[in-house]
Amino acid sequence: MSASVFPRLEPLLSGVQKPIQYVGGELNSTVKEWDCAPEGATVHWALMYPDAYEVGLPNQGVAILYEVLNERDWIVAERTYSVWPDLEKVMREHDIPQFTVDAHRPIRDFDIMGLSFSTELGYTNMLNALDLGGIPIHSADRTDEDPIVLAGGHAAFNPEPIADFIDAAVLGDGEEVVLKISEIIKEWKDAGSPGGRDELLMRFAATGGIYVPKFYDVTYDEAGAIASVAPNRPGVPERVTKHTLMDLDQWPYPAKPLVPLAETVHERFSVEIFRGCTRGCRFCQAGMITRPVRERSITTIGAMVENGIRQSGFDEVGLLSLSSADHTEIAEVAKGLADRYEDSNVSLSLPSTRVDAFNISLANEFSRNGRRSGLTFAPEGGSERMRKVINKMVTEEDLIRTVAAAYSHGWRQVKLYFMCGLPEETDEDVMQIAELAKKVIQKGREVTGHNDIRCTVSIGGFVPKPHTPFQWAPQLDVETTDERLRKLRDAVRADRRFGRAIGFRYHDGKPGQVEGLLSRGDRRVGRIIETVWRDGGRFDGWSEHFSYDRWVASAATALEGTGVDLDWYTTRTREYDEILPWDHLDSGLDKDWMWADWEDALAAANGEDIEVEDCRWTPCYDCGVCPEMGTEIQIGPTGQTLLPLSVVGAGQPGMVTQVVH
Repeated sequence: MSASVFPRLEPLLSGVQKPIQYVGGELNSTVKEWDCAPEGATVHWALMYPDAYEVGLPNQGVAILYEVLNERDWIVAERTYSVWPDLEKVMREHDIPQFTVDAHRPIRDFDIMGLSFSTELGYTNMLNALDLGGIPIHSADRTDEDPIVLAGGHAAFNPEPIADFIDAAVLGDGEEVVLKISEIIKEWKDAGSPGGRDELLMRFAATGGIYVPKFYDVTYDEAGAIASVAPNRPGVPERVTKHTLMDLDQWPYPAKPLVPLAETVHERFSVEIFRGCTRGCRFCQAGMITRPVRERSITTIGAMVENGIRQSGFDEVGLLSLSSADHTEIAEVAKGLADRYEDSNVSLSLPSTRVDAFNISLANEFSRNGRRSGLTFAPEGGSERMRKVINKMVTEEDLIRTVAAAYSHGWRQVKLYFMCGLPEETDEDVMQIAELAKKVIQKGREVTGHNDIRCTVSIGGFVPKPHTPFQWAPQLDVETTDERLRKLRDAVRADRRFGRAIGFRYHDGKPGQVEGLLSRGDRRVGRIIETVWRDGGRFDGWSEHFSYDRWVASAATALEGTGVDLDWYTTRTREYDEILPWDHLDSGLDKDWMWADWEDALAAANGEDIEVEDCRWTPCYDCGVCPEMGTEIQIGPTGQTLLPLSVVGAGQPGMVTQVVH
């Protein structure tokens, strides 16, 4: 039995900021009896998004797994989030362990702690949660009394920097594999836990789809590069494969969306309309590792929207994917949903739209209820040359034509997203961002006859990621990144005709440099993470908590004597024959295909006209995923229509009735 820490916690919450984020009890949350299994052992999951409640609660991945697991009557799944420094101080003073928000049980009482990493900057928060929970931060120090620590999410495609801290990692979609893991744990517990945690981890590894770092030895050569990665016991696979969920219609989650008690970064109900992307943007890890494309049918999307609004009371619905307007039936989805919720207080949004997939009729459907927010487009590269390098085949003409249509149909605000520090980039490529923004404002004024046109330029630093064609690319150093951004800012502000109409948002190059270290690091980087955490590092994804100096100093200390340094992990070009830390983790992408695509990028930088088409509409170009993973692209059009539902006026949010024929 696991006892709640809430009686000890509650009197202390009045002394911390935003205490409501720690009390639980959200609409659609689940609290089960600790021993709920009808027969045999109960399996207990503590699911963590390693950031604050306001960021973690809306996370779709954790919400889906929470629901999938709790639907089983023999599984208890609860959630935990990173606590802010003020509560951490109180917890340490009063010996209160890291707890779940559902039943306030200590995380150490659970069988397995599953962490979802969408960014590597959450690693210090993981160490803090483990330490607060009374769980040894090093996997080698854990006993049979400690939970299995499992990493998932996009960052888990290279878990080597945290290999010393986790017991296992899962690549890819989690819906099916968490149930498989639960079954393995239940069988092991029902048998009396034979062989302890080592035997349990061996059972995980033997599936071929769960990575257990301790079962692999890594050696380094004299220059500091990896010499080999090899299994160290029989029955452990040479390579670990990712999980791909096929037929998303069979998994319509979340069906009971969590409704936050405290303010969160997204307060809407989100439906993932398809998974995967084959546009082939070379910088985009999400697009590469989530292949192939798998669409939800229009009927499932409609049913999920209707059910989600009814279950949650949210009045905004976001249709999510990596590029939502690419759904083959997006026009039908948009019109069907707009028809259904017209004259209600339900608004629809399409957060992710490509310039060349956008059209006014689509935008009008999504703003039919009168809510017309700004439009966001992501050309990514400022110059035509850079867009060819990254295979983002959007021309300047495409962008100007699209924003002209938007401005002429009543929009007044457009946001453009770019990256700085892309491979082969020059100062001139970055300065082209200013010219493009000016042309956007000029066109807006021209088509509307008004001067109240706004354009916000938002710039992120490029970070090379594993399992992409840019995994071999050098990262731009901090000083050059900051200098280019300074020149760009000055160029925008200096122009009196356009300066005030252009908003300019960017981060300096320092957080990106640390993200680059963590994204392409090997096991030696774990020493840096631990040093940073012991020095007080927390919430590194938050600018007010991030300390670049701390990371630089910790890297110098932790890497002393290894023959490598911070620059070796970040600003260095890799060669084809170098063993990369994640080479034994199989995303399905063929390494030779990725290398050829990297060479195409370099050729494009030198003026060659090379474009990799989207394989949804063209013959296969052998990236390797479908044959390697035994999968296939799943797209429409299906010819289906939305379920026959109609709106009951502007009554309660999203109340609908079934039309009986």
